[in-house]
Amino acid sequence: MLSTYGKVDEREHAMLEARRKSRKRIAIIAVSLVVLAGIVFGAVFGTMANKKSTTAETNVNGDSISVSVKAVCDVTLHKEKCLETVGAAPNASSLNPEQLFIYAVKITIAEVSKARNAFSSSGDNTTMSACVELLDLTVDNLNNTLTSSEHGDVTLPELVEDLRTWLSSAETYQDTCVETLSEFNDQESKTFGESQLKNATEMTSNALAIITWLGKIADSFKLRRRKIADSFKLRRRLLSADLAVDFNVGRRLLQSTDLRKVADIVVAKDGSGKYRTIRRALKDVPEKSKKRTVIYVKKGVYFENVKVEKSMWNVVVVGDGESKSIVSGRLNVVDGTPTFQSATFAVFGKGFMARDMAFINTAGPSKHQAVALMVSADLTAFYRCTMNAYQDTLYVHAQRQYYRDCTIIGTVDFIFGNAASVLQNCKILPRRPMKGQKNTITAQGRKDPNQNTGISIHRCTISPLGDLTGVQTFLGRPWKNFSTTVIMDSSLHRFIDPKGWLPWVGDSAPDTIFYGEYKNFGAGASTKNRVKWKGLRFLSKKEATRFTVKPFIDGGRWLPTTKVPFRSGL
Repeated sequence: MLSTYGKVDEREHAMLEARRKSRKRIAIIAVSLVVLAGIVFGAVFGTMANKKSTTAETNVNGDSISVSVKAVCDVTLHKEKCLETVGAAPNASSLNPEQLFIYAVKITIAEVSKARNAFSSSGDNTTMSACVELLDLTVDNLNNTLTSSEHGDVTLPELVEDLRTWLSSAETYQDTCVETLSEFNDQESKTFGESQLKNATEMTSNALAIITWLGKIADSFKLRRRKIADSFKLRRRLLSADLAVDFNVGRRLLQSTDLRKVADIVVAKDGSGKYRTIRRALKDVPEKSKKRTVIYVKKGVYFENVKVEKSMWNVVVVGDGESKSIVSGRLNVVDGTPTFQSATFAVFGKGFMARDMAFINTAGPSKHQAVALMVSADLTAFYRCTMNAYQDTLYVHAQRQYYRDCTIIGTVDFIFGNAASVLQNCKILPRRPMKGQKNTITAQGRKDPNQNTGISIHRCTISPLGDLTGVQTFLGRPWKNFSTTVIMDSSLHRFIDPKGWLPWVGDSAPDTIFYGEYKNFGAGASTKNRVKWKGLRFLSKKEATRFTVKPFIDGGRWLPTTKVPFRSGL
């Protein structure tokens, strides 16, 4: 019997196509679940194989630990704390790893809130108040992991990177609290802070480890994010929706040839604007606005310490030029202000942008830590700006940040912090420090191997500001055990010490750091006499690409909406 070939009925074709897609989705999910189950059971088998007895592990309530609990706790840095807390979840034996992650975040929020209350009750001194603010930020970032919205049809790795960013920042904020308590040699306060935060920091680290592990599983098998997000009970708002109510309006605004002409608020020293100070202008910014608020700062030197609060979203500050519109302050550690609170200009509101501005701290080298610009907000961009100080000039504190065509001037650790930050096409200018000091350009503060943070210097120029004869200048030193810094495709002047990098203490660095150099050029770029550290790598193209804009901080999502120029790859 001959087969008949002809036009397929459209309705029948649609049904066949739907069944085909459904079978494909079911197959992907089935394979993924099998793989996940294999990993889970593999983790459990590995745990059991290392035990001297066959007795089942139990949690604090005496109940046996489920397969999922064992699997997620095996990947954490604080396994005993994980078994004690996550293992005590109601109905833990029936929860899958994703549900256990959500539970881990919820109990961490409760623990951090408890610590915050303890700091609030302990007194109203400067360091304690700084810790209260930092723990508020911690809770905000933990809550971000539970943010819900209608959108989410993108891949799971994108969701995971957001969650890792927020959890990495939550961990950083707690570390900064302890660092702040340590700055003034008050051992009693430091001991108090460490004891109050011990459980919270371990639990935050564990939640970060769990989501990092789940992300690797999903990434390996290209699961769709919506499928996993459903099991997380997470419905995430797209980043573009966060940045503007009307995406096209936001883009048209930033495409304007002169943002000054479309400014919502004008600040002018001479009285020709609505306000004479930036601080006063910021009070008019709507709370958590999804629309850009443009503040035009006319030329002049503004002697004020400015703080863009965490509720001030999508603020754009534009000046008349980085040599004309200048914000100047002089707070510093020697005179009693913690590093975290010393910034002339501090940013906590997400979606912030600045262009054609300068931020200066004039305290001078003898005052040690004195920050010009601190950024602790997500999805921030700086274009044609200057940051000018001595020690600790630019504090890339937390979250995701981008700097383009900027000038950064300083001496000791003058680009430091634990954000995921990319500096592109920037001028980095070490200057003469105090007598006896060495210059160190970077001091990156990654403490946890699961954090997705680091400093990436790409296509920049590193040259001296003035005569640095007799001053040793290094590319950086490792502030924390997992310090991560890469310098790529950049021009390095001959004044860079041939060793390249300086230990934080002693004569070496932890093996766990990640320092990378890739295709730099100039007399200071020779790697022949670089330090022989295990953590220093001369990167391949593939390794270097990991630290470019798109994979490291953007994913092709938020930077295009800013209209700031950027190179997404090498």
